Amino acid sequence: MSDQRLDVSAMEESTSTVASFKPGVLAEPVKGGRLIGKRAAMVVLSHYPNDPRVRRAAETLIDEGMTVELICVKRNKEEPTRDRFNNVEILRLPFQRRRGGRLVYAWNYLSFLTISFVLLALRSLTRRYDLVHVHNMPDVLVFSALVPKILKAKVILDLHDPMPELMQTIFQMDEASRGVRILKVLEKLSISFADAAITPNKACRKIFSSRSCPAEKLGVVMNSPDEKIFAFRPTPVASSMVRTRPFVIMYHGTLVERLGLGLAVEAVNRVRQAVPDVELRIYGACTPYLKEVLTLVKNQSYQDWVRYLGPKTLEQIVQAIDDCDVGVVPNLRSVFTQISTPTRIFEFLARGKPVIAPAAPGVLEYFAKGSLVCFELGDATDLARQLEFVIRHPAAVGEITRHGQQVYLAHRWSREREHLVELVLKLLAGNGVSNVGEAKQLIA
Repeated sequence: MSDQRLDVSAMEESTSTVASFKPGVLAEPVKGGRLIGKRAAMVVLSHYPNDPRVRRAAETLIDEGMTVELICVKRNKEEPTRDRFNNVEILRLPFQRRRGGRLVYAWNYLSFLTISFVLLALRSLTRRYDLVHVHNMPDVLVFSALVPKILKAKVILDLHDPMPELMQTIFQMDEASRGVRILKVLEKLSISFADAAITPNKACRKIFSSRSCPAEKLGVVMNSPDEKIFAFRPTPVASSMVRTRPFVIMYHGTLVERLGLGLAVEAVNRVRQAVPDVELRIYGACTPYLKEVLTLVKNQSYQDWVRYLGPKTLEQIVQAIDDCDVGVVPNLRSVFTQISTPTRIFEFLARGKPVIAPAAPGVLEYFAKGSLVCFELGDATDLARQLEFVIRHPAAVGEITRHGQQVYLAHRWSREREHLVELVLKLLAGNGVSNVGEAKQLIA
């Protein structure tokens, strides 16, 4: 296994590559067919099919018989401009997302908004869209649907994250700052333009409804993993067999500072003082922050127990979860991480694996005491304490994980997708946004 240890040159190469997928792979046959003959456009300033929330939404509409055309960005030059994946027709724009200062973000957003607006306007002249589903960030990307909306298409704004809180966290902005105030105004205008909006959890819904729109205009479609990929597996009974390999701790997702990879490294290092035979495996696309962390790892001679394994497809992440002993969601404390309900929690639970998650409102609104192993946001000492608890008490942790799986099953994708489908059906039936709350009540 030494050839799989931390390799900085391989890490740099991964910056421009991503695990490949097979284009043209067919999805399961149409199940409901409730949207046969309808056409949707999706717009997202991200990569497809690598964005799980966008992929679940697109494939749900496909499964219901809809034609879905998706506009996104290229990850690298090797990705085809036009593609088809699980029957979703993809147009990738040669547009590079860049991380940087506020002006870089603003330029990225404005440029992609302009290009998407022109593309949708031109396409609307040759085909009729029934629905345009726009994913933030940014919120104002919803205005790319102006021409289809004029031509009677319904518009859904999918608010993955609240922009004011996220930008406060990224740029250390004060809530009362001019920039944050502008973002809140743009959020309100964007939601007002859309026929309906959806968001991933109750905490975000409370924020949006308190400052930007009536609560009935907002639906919740949680970030539950797709069961076609993350098939449910019951938590195994704890074994008393002697361990013959390292205890594997897994981190996967976006490798940025607010999500706490550095905190995970610090916590695992502390655990190693008491339990030396542990290993931290890291999955995700390379970022400048990851390079900083791995430079620290190299300087501190942590290479023997820290393994960076690069970006993976969702299908490959399933196998990685199966090969680990516990997952960690090591978020730092911020206004943004307080309200998030990370999908990774459900991904680990779906496969019967314990997960250590933050004791934050966005998590605790769903998980009661005894259904999840939690640590204090941003506290490496407490994260290390919980890791040692998981290692030393497998039977108790197994019971906690089984309770957590009950929470997951109550919000599994086969149920959450119905919130989206019912909303689309109501909108296309001409009932408008006033029925969003009614649609949720019908399927609650």
